[in-house]
Amino acid sequence: MELGLRGKVIAITGGSEGIGRAAAMRLGQQGAKLSICARRADVMEGAAEAIRKATGAEVMTMVADAAKPEDMPRFIEETVKRYGRIDAVVNNAGGTGQQPFDVVDDKAWQHDIDIKVFAQIRTARAAIPHMKKQGGGRIINLNMVGAKQPFAGGFPTTISRAAGLALTKALSKELAPFNILVNAVAVGKIKSKQQERNAARQGISVEEHYAKTGKTVPMGRMGESEEVANVIAFLASDAASYVTGCCINVDGGLSGVL
Repeated sequence: MELGLRGKVIAITGGSEGIGRAAAMRLGQQGAKLSICARRADVMEGAAEAIRKATGAEVMTMVADAAKPEDMPRFIEETVKRYGRIDAVVNNAGGTGQQPFDVVDDKAWQHDIDIKVFAQIRTARAAIPHMKKQGGGRIINLNMVGAKQPFAGGFPTTISRAAGLALTKALSKELAPFNILVNAVAVGKIKSKQQERNAARQGISVEEHYAKTGKTVPMGRMGESEEVANVIAFLASDAASYVTGCCINVDGGLSGVL
C-alpha cells in the first residue's frame, strides 16, 4: 500500500540497529529519502548500504551522539543542507536503563535525560523552523509503555520517557496550527541487541530468553522491530493526516493502560 511517502525527507536518530534500522528500511521501501545518524560509523554504514541495496533509497549518514548538545541540531541542519527540506523526524535514539532508585546516581540520571529528553527537544527545535517554512511536517518520538505505567526498578528510564510523553503532547498542541503533527510510539518487549545482551547476562541462549520473556506478554511473544516500523511509517504518512498528540502502544497487549 502506498503511504504517500515517495520523495519525503525523513531523518532518523539511532538509525543503525533495531527499531531505527527497521524504520529506515520500511520508509525506504515507501520511496522516502533518508538521513540516519548513530554513534558507530561502521555499524551505521553497514545499515545504510543494506537499506540502499534492498530499497534503492537515497540514504545520508552522519556520526552523531544524541547525548551531545551540538550533534542533534547539526544532524538536522546537514539533512536540510543535503535534501533542501525535512518532512519528518523520527526520534529513536535511546537506551533502556532500568535499575532500582537507590543505585542510580546523578551521572546516570543526567545521561538518560540527555539522550532521551534533550535529544528530542534539540531535534525538534532544529527541525520546526524548516517545517513551518514548508507548510508542515511530522515529529515521531519513540517511547516505552513504562512511561504511562511506571514500575518499580525502572529508573531512570520511566521518568525520562514520561517527560517525553509530556513533550509530545504539549508540542502537538503548539504546532498543530502549522500542520506539524507530533506523535509518540510506546514500545513493549521488542527483540533487540539489548535483549540479546540481557540473555548473555543470564547465561541463556537468545532463543530461550525470547521464549521466556514472550510468555509475559498477552500475545505470547516478543515483538519484532519491523512491527514498530510499520506504525512509524503510518504516523509519517498521509494516512495519519489528522492524528496528532497521540501515543500508540506497540506492545502485544502488555500495558495496562491505553
